Amino acid sequence: MAASSERFIYREDLAAGGGWSGVLKRHQILRITDSLGGGNVAALFYNREDPLERYNMPDTLKAQYTAFVTQGRVLLSDMGRVLCSVVADTCGWHDTLTGHSDSSLVAAKYGRKRYQEARNDFHRNARDNFLVELGKYGLGKADIVPSVNFFSKVTADAEGRFAFAPGHSRPGSYVELRAEMNVLVVLAAVPHALDPAPTYLPRPVELVVVAGDPPPADDPCRVSREETKRAFENTERYFA
Repeated sequence: MAASSERFIYREDLAAGGGWSGVLKRHQILRITDSLGGGNVAALFYNREDPLERYNMPDTLKAQYTAFVTQGRVLLSDMGRVLCSVVADTCGWHDTLTGHSDSSLVAAKYGRKRYQEARNDFHRNARDNFLVELGKYGLGKADIVPSVNFFSKVTADAEGRFAFAPGHSRPGSYVELRAEMNVLVVLAAVPHALDPAPTYLPRPVELVVVAGDPPPADDPCRVSREETKRAFENTERYFA
């Protein structure tokens, strides 16, 4: 892990199909582990002090000349600052392009299974999980933006057609995010919207938070591009 076990803060399991939210303090590191493999975790990110500042997918991609995130890349806000840096990654590709599921999509793909009949095995979706978690912080529908889909790989061909890569994430794959400001993180451990699997099969993930250190001048995420260097400078001015 990017930080030692002596700096452990807490560990939590996110159940298959469930939602989670929490605040990462500046420089803390969140490790998300795909315990069984084949998982997907849709994620949203906000400035905890001012949640009108949130993850911006277009700026994140165009500033880093990429269509996905992995180690060495950052998640940019709509204010040109760094919300989180990807400081470790054993999966190699995390989807940023295709959004997240809602109730109508899940019902169309898998059929309706309600809590009244199925109890905790009911069919959940990312949007509803997001709304439950965002409501805890006074946020709602207007605050949902395009998500990152950790552990999922989606490519596009020359015609712009998306292709989902089944089995992309292996058991025990993980990604580590270092918060560069105090960040509200919202997660939903539900199947990817493009997953072709015929049955509803969400996967659990493990969450571990440890203390981290401020990024040095030669931090790989900082020096990867001039655009990310400026974003780190913007973030540091915000806390000056």
